Amino acid sequence: MKTLNLLFIVVSMVILTNCKTGSDIRDNPLLADYLTPYEVPPFELIKPQHFLPALDIAIKEHLIEIDSIVNNKETPSFENTLVAFDRSGRRLKNVLSVFGGLKSADATEEIQEIAPDFEMKFSEHNDNIYLNTDLFKKIEAVYMGKDSLNLNTEQNSLLTYYYKRFIRNGVNLPDDKKIELREINQRLTELSNQFDQNLLAETNDYKLVLDKESQLEGLPEDVVNTSAETAREMDLEGKWVFTTHKPSMIPFLQYSKFRDLRKKLYDAYCNRGNNDNVFDNKVIIAEMAGLRVKKAHLLGFDTYAAYELDNRMAQTPENVYKLLNRVWQAALLVAKQEREEMQEIVDGEGGDFQLASSDWWYYAEKLRNKKYNFDENELRPYLELNNVRDGVFTLCKKLYGLTFLKIENDFPKPHPDAEVFEVKDYDGSHLGILYLDYFTRTSKSQGAWCGTYREQYKINDTDVRPVVTIVCNYANPVGDAPVLLTLDDVLTLFHEFGHGLHQLLSDVTYEGISGTDVKRDFVELPSQIMENWATEPELMKYYARHYLTNEPIPGDLINKIYTARYFNQGFATVEYVAASLLDMEYHELDSFTDMDIESFESNYLESIGLIPEIISRYRSTYFKHIWSSGYQAGYYSYIWAEVLDKDAFEAFREKGIFDMETAKAFRINILEKGGSDEPMKLYIQFRGQEPEIEPLLKSRGLL
Repeated sequence: MKTLNLLFIVVSMVILTNCKTGSDIRDNPLLADYLTPYEVPPFELIKPQHFLPALDIAIKEHLIEIDSIVNNKETPSFENTLVAFDRSGRRLKNVLSVFGGLKSADATEEIQEIAPDFEMKFSEHNDNIYLNTDLFKKIEAVYMGKDSLNLNTEQNSLLTYYYKRFIRNGVNLPDDKKIELREINQRLTELSNQFDQNLLAETNDYKLVLDKESQLEGLPEDVVNTSAETAREMDLEGKWVFTTHKPSMIPFLQYSKFRDLRKKLYDAYCNRGNNDNVFDNKVIIAEMAGLRVKKAHLLGFDTYAAYELDNRMAQTPENVYKLLNRVWQAALLVAKQEREEMQEIVDGEGGDFQLASSDWWYYAEKLRNKKYNFDENELRPYLELNNVRDGVFTLCKKLYGLTFLKIENDFPKPHPDAEVFEVKDYDGSHLGILYLDYFTRTSKSQGAWCGTYREQYKINDTDVRPVVTIVCNYANPVGDAPVLLTLDDVLTLFHEFGHGLHQLLSDVTYEGISGTDVKRDFVELPSQIMENWATEPELMKYYARHYLTNEPIPGDLINKIYTARYFNQGFATVEYVAASLLDMEYHELDSFTDMDIESFESNYLESIGLIPEIISRYRSTYFKHIWSSGYQAGYYSYIWAEVLDKDAFEAFREKGIFDMETAKAFRINILEKGGSDEPMKLYIQFRGQEPEIEPLLKSRGLL
């Protein structure tokens, strides 16, 4: 350990010497030591102009650290090679985490402007590391001799992880093929960034502006108030504005009486990136799909899906299709029945038209009311944001003994709207810092996610605790009015909190396998199992309280939730599996010629029997998961993990949903372990057996 500390001092001195002046580091808050509480990033000091200089210096420092590993004359060992590599690039990791967090949650024009250069530079540096033959030879020497090293499970996992990562990144390719791979990686990075920027621009561009109060018929009062506030912010006082951000769009589709207006807003959402304008994504997608085929072939795989799945629990495309097709056939039957029931409502009201996909939300609400006497708006007064958040805190307390202490002082935040909490373990020890960033804004990507500004790891007997951020896209508050969530919003918060717990409870030594650094189709288990508690009556009595009276949610309303639990599950499952299959179809291409993206998508979805009243959850041109968020050939992961989470939750049902012994077993075997062991082995250690698919099908009403 002393050698590493000395190395860090020497590296810093070299960097300082190579810079024009030492002030390049001292004056850049991304490079200076974080003199903040819990050493969180000093967000208030960080400006867009700091990122590129910080990246350049951090890359130079990282390369010097890598050279020191390569040039070490000692026999390669786990400590002087793998540990040194895992701990290298500390400043670089800081720069990357802050930039990545802001690019997703607060992509101002200045951030968007520097993003292409920033990401291209890092992509080039990443290739410089993972195509470094001399560095790999050191790692390979340790790997080949691992049987004599007496490594523990975590050490062996780290060694295997990095060894395979170098191979999967092309280190064994001949020099001419490495050059080709670099060019592909650079271009994919460029295209991915352009896809993101186009999607953000298209999402922010469209506005449905209403100027007559009569056009608001059917809309709940809080939806009307939010749309009026949106209009005021756009200097459209006296009008109402609806956007393609889901918190604005979905309530409009559910409740607006005007079919033509619903269709306008829906079509704008569905055609993002597909308007043959400067923000069109079709050409980008076609090029990316082709480049991924070339990359797969370079690395020795028939398809890009085969390449990605070689490093997943599923292992092969055949295993993915086996799961998806079983769920698809069952879900499609249910969705067709749902369609017929809604068409009966249309016909009964004298509607002279066939149900269209833009009608689904509106008539689904009518159907729910008809079948279950249940309007989701009945729930919203009981789902006030702060109460729901505290409900998640209560669950974490009951399961794991955690407490969340809100920090009210001038604490550094990634955005002024964010809340910040110190998280403490059952024994009062510090576990980490948690940011909660709830509300939609034009600089924020759509959706919800959990990320980190620092991951957990251990060094010199110090347990470095994580800094975690959970980001949502809820409708903004209007004045002093409370923020009332939908049930989907609640499930989203519980879901992302599961990812947060995976980071906060991580207890490993090495950063490369910390927290959510696990196989892609395992990462959703901790998040999705949390959703199961959200509608459990025993928990709802704690957090579902009327925002005016504080009265707990009535039992008959909970019963309606339970009775309607299978409602619209055909639709929800079909739209999701359609997207998963579309993702696989793109990445199962074994050759590539210029394609018409619209035809490719429509022909494939028609071939699998997708009914026209439902579209894929993500159409190609706004399928951010697979073109810019790392889920390529991996969108199936949510339902793969759902097989695990439904089976795992049965263990809690068997012992009691707040049983702390079961929670302790889940924490020790899943949440603490990161990528320190094989996922299925960890799961069996918790559950005692491999999962069955029946609990998943049962939970969706598909049996």
